[in-house]
Amino acid sequence: MNFKLPHIPERTVSPRQSGVTMVMDKGIPLQHAEAFIDNCSDFVDIVKLGFGTSMISKNLDAKIALYKKAGMRVYVGGTLFEAFIIRNKFDDYCKYVDKLKLDHVEVSDGSISMDHNEKCEYINKLSKRFTVLSEVGSKEEGIIIHPNKWTSMMRKELEAGSWKVIAEARESGNVGIYHRNGSAHTMLVNKIIAKVKPEDILWEAPQKSQQVWFIKQFGHNVNLGNISFDEVIPLETLRLGLRGDTFFSFLPKELQQTNA
Repeated sequence: MNFKLPHIPERTVSPRQSGVTMVMDKGIPLQHAEAFIDNCSDFVDIVKLGFGTSMISKNLDAKIALYKKAGMRVYVGGTLFEAFIIRNKFDDYCKYVDKLKLDHVEVSDGSISMDHNEKCEYINKLSKRFTVLSEVGSKEEGIIIHPNKWTSMMRKELEAGSWKVIAEARESGNVGIYHRNGSAHTMLVNKIIAKVKPEDILWEAPQKSQQVWFIKQFGHNVNLGNISFDEVIPLETLRLGLRGDTFFSFLPKELQQTNA
């Protein structure tokens, strides 16, 4: 903070267990990463090397080293995990993660069909060596998963060894926990949090309206993911009530105004 104002909500500090912000790196160049770290490292906890970008990105080792030096946790996208699994290359996936010197992984089944018990076995195996984030929900528009199944899968994956379960939305923010227009599936979210602790969930929220909705629902230290690089500081202002959408959310009643 460049100036201390009263009634600013207290943010958790790194390494955060709640109030996590996860950013998706879709293949930015090393120089861009350096500038991003210089400007935003205090506000970012996790960098996901989105989908299969890590397979073809240049200067990858140097970029990962920069992120880690800045205190950010790094992992490759779940779609890449699925690309290895569908080819029966689980051991090669582990070798690949080791080669990149990563200690976080993502287990997902949003693109391929996988028995849930098998998915939990992968989570359990990987959790013995890595910090696991697992993702629940399909990447395909129109595929509806019953709320009871969402909660059951999330709970089983946490029991299998996941650190956080990710609520799927894709980078577009219009599938999984959201309607096609980007608005939240309120009933689904309420069903989920009735059975799963919000601090155990990382909600993918690439759109500003979605970030606002979750902050208003669960507070400034809600876990949010799939944030774009240029939205990190704007998101932090939402968390702190320094932007119009959440301006009155954290002020005491005597300072709140009504639009009469």
